[in-house]
Amino acid sequence: MKPLIGVSTSARGGWRSFLAIRFALWRAGAKALRITADTSYDLDSLDGLIAGGGDDISATLYGGELMPDVRLDPERDALEKPLIRSAVARGLPVLGICRGAQMINVSLGGTLHADVREVSEDVPSYRTVLPRRKIDVDDGSWLGSVLTCCDCRVNALHHQAVKELGEGLRISATDEYGIVQAIEMRSRSQVIGVQWHPELMPFARDQLNLFRWLVDRARNRAPETQHFALFA
Repeated sequence: MKPLIGVSTSARGGWRSFLAIRFALWRAGAKALRITADTSYDLDSLDGLIAGGGDDISATLYGGELMPDVRLDPERDALEKPLIRSAVARGLPVLGICRGAQMINVSLGGTLHADVREVSEDVPSYRTVLPRRKIDVDDGSWLGSVLTCCDCRVNALHHQAVKELGEGLRISATDEYGIVQAIEMRSRSQVIGVQWHPELMPFARDQLNLFRWLVDRARNRAPETQHFALFA
């Protein structure tokens, strides 16, 4: 049986992102189930979770300042925060993509920079899905063992970024401007969040490895007799 991976997306327009992620999961040997604020889901039926990209996360979730002229998705915010917390508590493997990485951080009590220029005024605004931004991956991280790339370049597009880390998380990659580009759980390898879009680089071996990692964890996850403590 192929593992079933839940993929949270926006209810409006999120099908494009879902199709790209579903293709990556298919290549990695899994099935995808789209989850939106307009659909129901059974967490017990899932073997893993991907929190996908999309609109900004509302500042009300992390005590930040409201930004003008940004698109928000409060229904999705309300869906994903308990979904991610429950998945982590159950020991499900979780991959956060762009907004999804930020939502992992917020769900576990962290905060965000409303705009990456709070970190550096010199950050360029890339408008391409090509991998233009160079990142430095921590060699001792779970992410480093997954990507195995020497010169890692990614397509980081979002203007929000991780600020204060959520409970139990650590930074696993940054870029030359000091912006957090990936986070992960310190104590176990089931949770990774990346600021970029690996599903939009489907034929890059290192990026496909992220989906292979998730599927391998989902396939080999032992049945739990009890839930993990959320922040163990």
